Parts: sequence; C-alpha cells; structure tokens
Amino acid sequence: MLQSIMKLLISFCFCLVFFTCQPDPSKKPKIAIAGLAIESSTFSPAKTEADAFLAREGDAVFDYYPFLDNQSSQRKSADWRPTLRGHALPGGIVTRKAYDLLVGKTLNMLERELPLDGLFFDIHGAMSVEGLEDPEGDFIKKIRALVGTKTLISTSMDLHGNVSKRLAEHTDLITCYRMAPHEDALESKQRAVDNLLSRLISGKGKPKYKAWIPVPILLPGEKTSTRIEPGKSLYQKVQPMTEKKGVIDAAIWIGYAWADEPRNHGVVMVTGDNKKEVSESAESLAQAFWDVRNEFEFVAPTANLKTSLSYALASDKKPYIISDMGDNPTAGGAGDVTWTLRELLNNKAFKKDSGPELIYASIPGPEMIKSALKTGLNSIVSAKVGAQVDNRFAPPLLLEGVVEAIHQGDVYAETEVVVKVGSIRVIVTKKRKPYHREKDFTQLGLNPREADILVVKIGYLVPELYNMRGDWIMALTPGGVDQDLERLGYKRIKRPMFPLDKDMENVNLKTRFIKAADAL
Repeated sequence: MLQSIMKLLISFCFCLVFFTCQPDPSKKPKIAIAGLAIESSTFSPAKTEADAFLAREGDAVFDYYPFLDNQSSQRKSADWRPTLRGHALPGGIVTRKAYDLLVGKTLNMLERELPLDGLFFDIHGAMSVEGLEDPEGDFIKKIRALVGTKTLISTSMDLHGNVSKRLAEHTDLITCYRMAPHEDALESKQRAVDNLLSRLISGKGKPKYKAWIPVPILLPGEKTSTRIEPGKSLYQKVQPMTEKKGVIDAAIWIGYAWADEPRNHGVVMVTGDNKKEVSESAESLAQAFWDVRNEFEFVAPTANLKTSLSYALASDKKPYIISDMGDNPTAGGAGDVTWTLRELLNNKAFKKDSGPELIYASIPGPEMIKSALKTGLNSIVSAKVGAQVDNRFAPPLLLEGVVEAIHQGDVYAETEVVVKVGSIRVIVTKKRKPYHREKDFTQLGLNPREADILVVKIGYLVPELYNMRGDWIMALTPGGVDQDLERLGYKRIKRPMFPLDKDMENVNLKTRFIKAADAL
C-alpha cells in the first residue's frame, strides 16, 4: 500500500514539474531591441562622433524594421521593448567618448526593461573605437552582464562585419546578409527575429551547439560581391545548410578589410542542436570559402584614373560610371579627398562649357555652401572645398563656377549645391553624402542617365546605379579605403593572412565549438 502511494506521489510530482516547465502560450516573450552599426576605417584620419549614429530610441526604433509594423505576426508574437538603435554612415574610428555615451545609454534603457526573455541585437560588426579592442564583443559582453545568461540574444550582422570569439560566446543565435550589394538586409534581420521568436515560443531556448571557424582571408567587398563568381556560388551554399535537421542558421562573413585589428578576417558560424550536422556544415562552408580564395576578382574592370577617363571619353554609352573607390564613404572613406576632383578639373577635355558632360558626386565644402546661399542661383562663386578631414593626397581645392542648383538636403548632406566648372557639374555638400539613387541627382536638376560621365565616390555599384549604368569601371584612387591592401600597412591583423601571405599552408578549418554564455 505504501509503495503504491509513493508511486502516485512521484507521478504527481513529475506531472507538476513537467507542466509548470512548459512555455505558457498565452504569455508573450518580452524582447528588447538594441544595436549600433558602422564600418570604421582605421586607415582614415576621420573620427566618428555620437551624433553621426542618428540614434533612434523607443518606438522610433521600429522604423528600421517594416516587418515589425503593428499588423505583423512578429510584432504580435512578443512584448517588444525597443531601446536604442543607431546606424552611422561608414567613416573613421569612433571616439571613445561617443562609444561610451551610446553604449551607456543603451545599458540604462535595457536595465529599465529587465527581466528580458530575449534581445534582438542588430549590429554591423565593423566598428572600431579609440583605445578599445573588439567593440561589438565589448558591447555584447556588457549587455550579457546586465541581462544575465538566460536571456536569449539573436544577433544580426552585415557580411562585412567581424565575428570575434567573444562576440560568438555571448550571442546565442547569429546570422548575416547573404548578398553584396545588400539587397537582403531586411530579410536577414527578419530571419534573426524569426529565429529568436521560434526558440522562445517553442521553449527550445539556446542552441546546443555553436560552431565558429575563423578563415584567414581578408578581402574588400569589391572583390567578393555575390553578383559574380565565386561569391555567387559560395553564398548559394549557405541556405541548404540551414535546411538540415538540427541546424538553425549558417553564415559566412567576409570581414572588413580597412581596419587593422586582430578580429578582422573571414568567419563561418553555424548554430543548431545536432552536433554532427552543425560541425560538418560549418567545416563544409569554411573549406568552400578557402578553396575559392584565388578566384576572387574585382566585380568590374579596374584601372587608374587616367586610364578610366580615357575609356569613358571614348565610350558612346551613357552614363559611363567611374567609381572613385579610394575615398568611398559607404566603406569608411572620409568622403572629402580632393585628389580625383583635382585631376578632373585639370583635364583639358572638360575645360570648355561645350565639353563632355561630367557629374561629380560629391565633395563637402561648407565654405562653398555659405557662398552659394549668399549669392544665389546663376551667380559665380569661388570657395575652397574638400580636404578638411583627409588632406594626405591633395589639399583643399579652390573651386570657381556657376551655381546651377541649391537644395536643402537630407540628414547627411544638410545642404547641396551644383557648381558648374567648364563641362563638369560638381555636387558640393555641407556634410559628406553618398549618392546611390537617381533621385539624389534629379532633385538637383541633374539627369544622370543623359550625362556622358558620372563619377561617384563608391566601390561596387548599388542596384539603382548598377541598373542605370551605360558602362562602368572602378578607378583605383587613393583614400582611406584604398583597394590596394598591400600598401595600407597592416600591423595588427593576425598573420599569415590571404592575400597578403599567398603561400599559406596548414590552415586550420576545423570546428571550434563555442561555449554558451551561461557556461563561460
């Protein structure tokens, strides 16, 4: 009799424990959102301050994520607590003051939301900070110390970011873009959110395994675009890995080439619950990455500026786009290097008003903006432009021409003017601004499709420019994101590193299983 009663009590206790440990479908998980995103070139003299991040707080953070609008299933599936999310135009190293301010504010906002079931950590992964090693790793470690080890963290990244071991340890789920140009940016962020919701709502929680494999490759995005081979086929291998039973997500990071830090190199990560599948998937992707290392080439023809101009002048295709790559602000260039503009203005082909129409986008020149606003449209202005930040390759230029347009620009440019010098139309901005869309030109009264030559401070062309091109070449110009990696002068990256060290042997592409945050 006593034995029967004991069996009943044990069964009752087991049932009680089982049912109380199951996730309550009526209780929505409480999830915060936070993150800072920037590419920071350590080879540029520029400095990035806090206001450059254009940080949004509270419900304004939702503006970044259309898939989290009020009517979406993802929005309705959780109790969302957005804190601070900032995204800066790529640039120079972030000041320590700016980093401490933004991270401190984020931590204070997160503390007010504790306890948390989950966190969507939305970063780029290529931030450099004065006097700080591995900023994203430092940031997530501080977050983990605050929210605890039970909170599930899902990290979304740019494929040009860097995944240090510390970042891998403190995140639970992680993914990155699979396209360059980044046409799948929102899709990737949504995947990070969906993975987080799935693991929380199902009660599965943290993945049992995280495979991390550093790949000693450091290449610029202009050589690793997924538009062409081998990047195209390499990244097509990712999705099939995620369809394996026991695998949650898989990702390949190219890394960021213009920062001289030990964490800057390629990485493969796979997360999931099946140890064998997670490890084999990671090793397969890492080996595939390594095997094609010698096949990566620039996504378009390249030449020095003189040769690029000769091709453009001889072409009958409009517009002939020249990428002024060395000072590309979308990769971390200061955006105010005057070297290319100086060469264009000195070229005889553009001296007369009747010469080939060339649009140059763009150069910062607060003095010029002030003069143009004072004298107005159709006036002749003369003022210095550029080289206020990066004057290593050419000094500020004295620009004299006719004001053809004045426009109150966006948060990047603030004010834009078009100054015509000979047959060149120079777009001058109060602050640096990348020119990606046809609208960026047409709102200034310019027709980029009909211009003979369009010179843009960019690397590979974003989709709208790419679709607009008549022909295209990437000019190997100087600047903070110089494409000639060997002349950058790396001192701190891990060596050997391809392509700096071409004859590498005994590369370890075996899985390193990363401990969960609560096992550190």
